[in-house]
Amino acid sequence: MRILIAEDEPRIARFMDKGLTAAGYTTTVVHDGIAALDLASAGEADLLVLDVGLPRLDGFQVLRALRESGSTLPILMVTARTGVEDTVQGLELGANDYIAKPFRVEELIARVRLRAREAAGAVHDGGASDVLTHGDLSLDLRTRIARCVVDGRPREVELSAREFALAGVFLRSPDQVLTRDVLLSRAWGYDYDGASNVVDVYVRYLRGKLGADRFVTVRGAGYRLINPQHRPDAR
Repeated sequence: MRILIAEDEPRIARFMDKGLTAAGYTTTVVHDGIAALDLASAGEADLLVLDVGLPRLDGFQVLRALRESGSTLPILMVTARTGVEDTVQGLELGANDYIAKPFRVEELIARVRLRAREAAGAVHDGGASDVLTHGDLSLDLRTRIARCVVDGRPREVELSAREFALAGVFLRSPDQVLTRDVLLSRAWGYDYDGASNVVDVYVRYLRGKLGADRFVTVRGAGYRLINPQHRPDAR
């Protein structure tokens, strides 16, 4: 699921970006209302986390423009304002939910998941979008449980937050070669400044839990998630 984060305070934007990425979402961050409106109108997001106090266009103006254009994009408003009037205004303009600063990342993720399930239920009966699948590998976005077949035996695996995020990146782009930089930015955040070999470490963890032949090293490029049953030497 693609989350568009519209927040002009860099520290808070990084906080939301890292938290949602670790929860398995693909995020894009913008810092003003015009950029938020452009990307949301172009269909570049499945859910918008929208700060009220944006420059150029504020959150209410973005919300109003989207709803007047007929957009049904789920929108979670974020604000430092505590007045009831602001909350009522946002909801009357068509916001799906409201969260007040300061908040914990767990609350943000819970609200995003709720709105995501509601949106998925309107299109996919049974909330099928809560599960990513490639071959015999599936990842439940609600429980962080992976299911796969390893050495001919079905396996159910619990993943750490970072393993979950990295597995989600692979499952959203199966059979594609993903560079270490791409994996690092999507699973760790664009401002991650740690060692780049952390990707190799966590790919090794995923191989140990989900099957070594599932994650192929592409020399000089990166890694690729494949379906082992489709390998030429698969029996």
